[in-house]
Amino acid sequence: MHELGLAMDIHRTCREAVAPHGPGRLEWVKVAIGELTAVEPELLAFAWQAVTQDGPDAGARLEVEWRAARQCCPGCGGTVERPRGTWLYQCPTCERVLAVEGGDELEVLSVGFVPSGEGAGDG
Repeated sequence: MHELGLAMDIHRTCREAVAPHGPGRLEWVKVAIGELTAVEPELLAFAWQAVTQDGPDAGARLEVEWRAARQCCPGCGGTVERPRGTWLYQCPTCERVLAVEGGDELEVLSVGFVPSGEGAGDG
C-alpha cells in the first residue's frame, strides 16, 4: 500500500511547513489527488489516521480534492465526457485520437495549524 508512504510524506511536508510557527498541532490538511496518480483516497485517509494517531496531530483531518483527468480532442477541440475509470481512444465527433489532460496532481494545497496554547485540544 503506497498510500502509507504517501501519508508519511504529506505529514512530513506539513510539519516542515509549520515548523517556523513553533509547536502546535495540525488541524486539517487539504491535498489534491489526480485520477492518474493511482492513489485511492479512502486508503490515503486510512493511512493518514495511522500516521497521525499517536502523535501531536492525532485527529487532524485529511481533506482530499479529487482531480479527474480529461480527454480532449486536438481536432475539434471538444472535451469528451466519460465515466470515471473509463477511457476512449477516439473522439466520437471527428474520430481523432484523444489527448489526456490533468489528473496527475499530487500536492498539498493548504494546512490548518493551531499553535500550542491556542486551544484545539493540545495539552
